[in-house]
Amino acid sequence: MKLTKTAVLAAALALSCATVTLHAAPANAMTFMEWLQKRKEKKQAEAAGLPGVKTTSALPGAAAEVKQEAKPLPRVTGPRYYTYKADALKRVGVDKLADPVVTSSISADIAPAGDAGIRAAFANVDVRTNPDAAKAVETFYGDYHKFVWIDGTGINDKAKAAIAVLADAASVGLDPWDYAVKIPAETFDGADMNARYAELATFEIALSSAVASYVQDAVRGRIDPNRISGYHDFKRKDVNLVAALKNVSMSSNVKGYLESRSPQSADFQALKDELARLKAETGGEDRVVIADGTLLKPGQSNPELANIVKGIVKHGSDALKTDHSVTIATYAGTPEYTPELVSLVEAFQKEHGLKPDGIVGKASIRLLTGGDSVADKIAKVEVALEQARWLPVDLGARHVFINQPAFQVYYYESGSEKFSMRTVVGSKSNQTYFFEDKVQTVEVNPYWGVPQSIIINEMLPKLRNDPNYLDRMGYEVAVGGRAVPSSSVNWYGSTSGISVRQPPSGDNALGELKILFPNSHAIYMHDTPSKSFFKKDMRALSHGCVRLAEPRKMAAAVLGVSEEEVGKEIAAGRNKALNVKADIPIYIAYFTAWPNKDGVVEYFDDVYGRDDYMRKAFAATQKARQAGA
Repeated sequence: MKLTKTAVLAAALALSCATVTLHAAPANAMTFMEWLQKRKEKKQAEAAGLPGVKTTSALPGAAAEVKQEAKPLPRVTGPRYYTYKADALKRVGVDKLADPVVTSSISADIAPAGDAGIRAAFANVDVRTNPDAAKAVETFYGDYHKFVWIDGTGINDKAKAAIAVLADAASVGLDPWDYAVKIPAETFDGADMNARYAELATFEIALSSAVASYVQDAVRGRIDPNRISGYHDFKRKDVNLVAALKNVSMSSNVKGYLESRSPQSADFQALKDELARLKAETGGEDRVVIADGTLLKPGQSNPELANIVKGIVKHGSDALKTDHSVTIATYAGTPEYTPELVSLVEAFQKEHGLKPDGIVGKASIRLLTGGDSVADKIAKVEVALEQARWLPVDLGARHVFINQPAFQVYYYESGSEKFSMRTVVGSKSNQTYFFEDKVQTVEVNPYWGVPQSIIINEMLPKLRNDPNYLDRMGYEVAVGGRAVPSSSVNWYGSTSGISVRQPPSGDNALGELKILFPNSHAIYMHDTPSKSFFKKDMRALSHGCVRLAEPRKMAAAVLGVSEEEVGKEIAAGRNKALNVKADIPIYIAYFTAWPNKDGVVEYFDDVYGRDDYMRKAFAATQKARQAGA
């Protein structure tokens, strides 16, 4: 049989969409010319086929399928945490500004002779600071004709005010030692004015360097978040330090100006006040201690039960203790977990937003013991103050704020919290990133585009055993943009050109809708069919995206419509993208200490261990700054 050109092209197209299996015929059933034609068809089909789509031989006697050689399964790994590298200090190069004739910075008509002597002493100044501050100080003194911190042969009141603020840096979560400056003695040898000029010159440059460094740290933080891990994604703030030095030089209220460089938001102020309160507390508090690893279920006995009841008495509300006064009064410290005590524990759990199941585990113990120690809380607040500087000065009157350790999302309008809801965030092996973005789209009846990490790490092992797996599960597979059956794909080759998506359905991993804020991490908020996860206290359970307990409520809020309208769009059954018209920033944040809507700082478990990396970054920064000082 002779095939036409049209028939050959049709065969090629068939090969591009599915696996073609041609069974071998008996040798006497095929002429030599037919065999040559079949071979020509095969070569044309392979040329028209797509990468990743497998074909089988049509030669006589060939096997129907070619068994792939077993190869190790590939793996996709997430971002990693880094060993923090702090900036080395740089010498402030003011020696080139020492000659007043060259710089025209000092002349007899604008400065006394003593100033010229101090300026000349710039030649031997050896002050080191961070590179940005060093550059700013050099630029400032290249243009400025006077001194900021010196009057005559001593320091001025402006210098004293600045030193006081720098010495109090710990109150806003910074390290005072980073800005320590040696203050010239009030008395000196008048017969050796060159020594005094040298001392004052060093002080002038050192204090300006410290102020510039303080301003930069106060505005954007000491730590560059992007050096901590690949999970941190922030454009670091630019700080005009030359302008800051000019403002200080002209200001009549240096203290007020420097203090205003730290964030002025209510959240930052609440953290600052909490830090002061914690530092004022004594260490003699009678804390409740429950043994590590304690797990108590109804019907069991445990010697830690006495401490559990003590924790409820100490940290439960007066109303709770009144309602269960008989149980509390008659408890004799025995280890038996009676029904009455189970009811007491359930009431305590409900009061604190936990699942009231009577099971005393890690989350309940945290509340029963009062959470972190004072030292632990101080450490968390210091980290929170630093991280708060990464965020914009103004979060926006209308915004969405996700706090991963709290497993909560908060929606704000007109600067106040309108509602919050439970979330599920990434597991420890699939962590949610820390970044900011803008809400752009609500997609109803969404497709789920399966990430390459899930295709490779979770689906590929199944597909190598059963190439029909995705077909049976109802997923759509495309190679090079063309739809193909899952069974036709060579799952032993590269998956880079292969896409997999799950069509809208009741079983879709994204549920009814997803809320997009396009980012390079492919993270978004969405519904989920796995509603039971929201009942858990520890909800770091997803592949990285943020699941919402009440997705319709959030979608309605960002769209500015009613939940009923969102429901109608879903009920229509069509995949549809609804544009968010308002400018709504979203912060996918990570704070183990953060104030609630009443301004009370709450504390959360460090689910990803990121605070530890922050403290390592603090230590590395301190070491680098002290080494170069």
